Amino acid sequence: MTMNRRSFLGTVPVSMLGARAVVAQSGSGTGAQDSGGSFGGGTFGDRRQSAGPAGSQRYLHSVCRWCYGSTDLAELARRAREMRIASVELLSEPEWKVVQAEGLTCAVANGPTTISNGLNRTDLHDGIIKRSEELLPKVQAARIPSMIVFSGNRAGMSDDEGLKNTVAGMKRLAPLAEAAGVTIVMELLNSKVDHKDYMCDRTAWGVEVVKRVGSDRIKLLYDIYHMQIMEGDVIRTITDNIGAIGHFHTGGVPGRAEIDESQELNYTAICRAIDGLGYTGYIGQEFIPRSGKPMESLENAIRICTL
Repeated sequence: MTMNRRSFLGTVPVSMLGARAVVAQSGSGTGAQDSGGSFGGGTFGDRRQSAGPAGSQRYLHSVCRWCYGSTDLAELARRAREMRIASVELLSEPEWKVVQAEGLTCAVANGPTTISNGLNRTDLHDGIIKRSEELLPKVQAARIPSMIVFSGNRAGMSDDEGLKNTVAGMKRLAPLAEAAGVTIVMELLNSKVDHKDYMCDRTAWGVEVVKRVGSDRIKLLYDIYHMQIMEGDVIRTITDNIGAIGHFHTGGVPGRAEIDESQELNYTAICRAIDGLGYTGYIGQEFIPRSGKPMESLENAIRICTL
């Protein structure tokens, strides 16, 4: 498979990037307390009855569209529904109704930044804010709970300067997100293998951004695959920082393939720890199937992550 995160998300100019998302429920859970401020709140319980996963866990299952780019979207949605997956993530606006027609939702909408050009650049802030002013009402109207953003690459900038700049940009975004009831999640990516020079590549850096902004609508997307590569100690890190986390992604390490016994992470244990913290949002499967049977790989991943 030739598609990757950078080609799918990171090459569109900031001014042209639209919201890739589908209709979803508001009030995304972001840890022991959901982003709306109530423990286990929102309407996840109602949604679990119709489209949620089997099992006793509080969180819901999601899958990232880009990992199955060769599969027709309607077919992917149908298969996901059969697997009790509640969401397909990262869709363009014309695709929303395709997934909605299958009774699924979307966990995260694409936002106004790219992987390489993001909030650490003050010269981009005005454009990011303008695009967010356009996007967030649409995200709200579609009942999509979260919107993704990126820090951008360092490109010679120090982490301290980037932190200051990113906080400044996020403080401008926070009131817009709060008004819309949408949680903005900045993704943690590895800069060692996949996204060279990406700035938000350590949990502590991202958490500091969240702390300095001080809004319940500004969180992190904790990508388990990426952070295992960068720092390991996944369960302890999640436990210590769950209040700053609004969404999770998976992936096998090394190689970003299936999350089964062929790789080094114990995803059942990780999911059990996340559930034990009271997290009521989504865990999105973002591995690239290598088995030649992508739907079987996805079904097995859901089985591994269902408690």
